[in-house]
Amino acid sequence: MTKLLIDADYIVYKACAAAEYDIDWGDDVIMVGSKFSEAFSNTKREIDKIESQFMDPEVILFFSDSVNFRKQVDPAYKGHRNRKKPCGYKRVIYKLHDDYKVIRMPTLEADDAMGVYATSNEDCIICSPDKDMKQIPGTLYNMDETFTIDKQSGWEWFLIQTLSGDQTDGYSGAPGFGIKTSQKFFAEYGYTWNSVVRAFQSKNLTEADALKNARLAKILTADDYDNGPILWTPTNAESCPDNGAGIQDEEDEGSPGQVSEGGTHSFIS
Repeated sequence: MTKLLIDADYIVYKACAAAEYDIDWGDDVIMVGSKFSEAFSNTKREIDKIESQFMDPEVILFFSDSVNFRKQVDPAYKGHRNRKKPCGYKRVIYKLHDDYKVIRMPTLEADDAMGVYATSNEDCIICSPDKDMKQIPGTLYNMDETFTIDKQSGWEWFLIQTLSGDQTDGYSGAPGFGIKTSQKFFAEYGYTWNSVVRAFQSKNLTEADALKNARLAKILTADDYDNGPILWTPTNAESCPDNGAGIQDEEDEGSPGQVSEGGTHSFIS
């Protein structure tokens, strides 16, 4: 059976935000409220819309953990996203457990949890509008069309995102390198780690700067997770690694919630 791996963070956020209302009591008092039934029906409608695009799939919902391992790489990561969750957000998630399998993995964002799950299981389709997911080999439904991503394409997109950065997520890449500029650069110099370093150095930045951006950009796969996330490390400066992931230090073992270099893949509901 096909498994639909749905990035549910943005679905629930949008559905709950749409159900919010405010009451102005005067005297400098405004109260924000929400109707739970509306928020939940909004969420179900969006999930049903995705499910209807496929033939009798198993739906699995993914949410980000409240702790983010990328904060250990850069404390400023997503630092501008400080808005509180809309009313009813947590209650809707709890209710979704009644109808769906829900997965949240310690310290991982939903993107990473989907990447680890999809590369650990067969017949998975990742459902997300986030361009980050173009890194993950397999099948992607971007809420508009379904297409297949091979390892080389995933590797190339990872390098493009490392170089171009993502202002939404709060990492800058190399100054002056947008997506199109990065693609032209790699077309000339090759999709290698050496090329990434060369681009950063051309902007008076270091390989350490490049590596920090790479670790923030990298969406985890099964090879990047062993009881905790494994920070990406360049292992082949000339081409796409065979496994599409970084190397791990086999002498170190991680534990749940730790950023580590370390083979047991666990999924937390």
